[in-house]
Amino acid sequence: MRLVFCGTPEFAVPTLEAVIAAGHEVRLVVTQPDRAAGRGMGILASPVKRVALERGIEVVQPEKIKSNAEFRARLEGLRTGGSLDAILVVAYGRILPPWMLELPQLGCINLHGSLLPKYRGAAPIQWAVANGERETGVTTMRIDEGLDTGPILLAERRMIAPEETAADLYESLAEVGARLMVKTLHGLAEGTITPVAQDDAKATLAPILTREDGAIDFARGARNIHDRWRGFQPWPGAWTMLRGKKLTVHRMRVGAEPGITAGMVEMRGEAMVVGCGDGEAVVFDEVQMEGKRRMGAGEFLRGFQVRPGERVGVPL
Repeated sequence: MRLVFCGTPEFAVPTLEAVIAAGHEVRLVVTQPDRAAGRGMGILASPVKRVALERGIEVVQPEKIKSNAEFRARLEGLRTGGSLDAILVVAYGRILPPWMLELPQLGCINLHGSLLPKYRGAAPIQWAVANGERETGVTTMRIDEGLDTGPILLAERRMIAPEETAADLYESLAEVGARLMVKTLHGLAEGTITPVAQDDAKATLAPILTREDGAIDFARGARNIHDRWRGFQPWPGAWTMLRGKKLTVHRMRVGAEPGITAGMVEMRGEAMVVGCGDGEAVVFDEVQMEGKRRMGAGEFLRGFQVRPGERVGVPL
């Protein structure tokens, strides 16, 4: 097939590489403009752009696409200069305008990181883990004008391990999704796929993450706090406040120390144990005080002389 590929982060790279390896012609790659990133705030190209250039594929990076006449003319030129079978969209980061949806013969096909209609939105992998789901997956769908509401083409399920983080799952689902996209293109070419409308009554949302999502609410149960820590890796992570300063938790687990008041800190050997709202506790194994380096909980407790019964928490 002759394709246009729209994608930006590392999650999209396996799909781009897989469709090329399957013999499809990626005529153009569309990705987000280069952005400042890293500690030095240097200008970095997206992972998709780097791979496309290595493969000798033309790349365009429009800042806006809805009313971008030059970009529209470029895509329409691909259609008039030969067939444009499909536009593939994998974590591109922009909502496609109606004129773009109508261009390719087979439509615009999205790879979404959940089992639709569950977790429609920008952060499906993170919220599935944060909500304690034990199963998730990937879905290919034909894009319509709604938010992840188009008809489903194919889906593949994947179990979530109890200690797996969103970062772990992100990498795994990227590979599963790449294979599913190739399978989807083959099925569309053979006419063996029948699109299935989503059941809107079963839809749930996965909104874009904010810094505040990482704030630990110790009124929650221990398992829920741990699930949210797993889901919000690597960003926004999990953090609380101690003595007016931000304390980031890099490693955490559910403890077996019941009966501690929610938000109260107890020291159990090298462990920093904090009570939760369900009467259970979480254990901080590695933390980082604002302006300081990461360290094990035991070293932190000794260095900062945390007192038994001291409390952590984010003021409401």
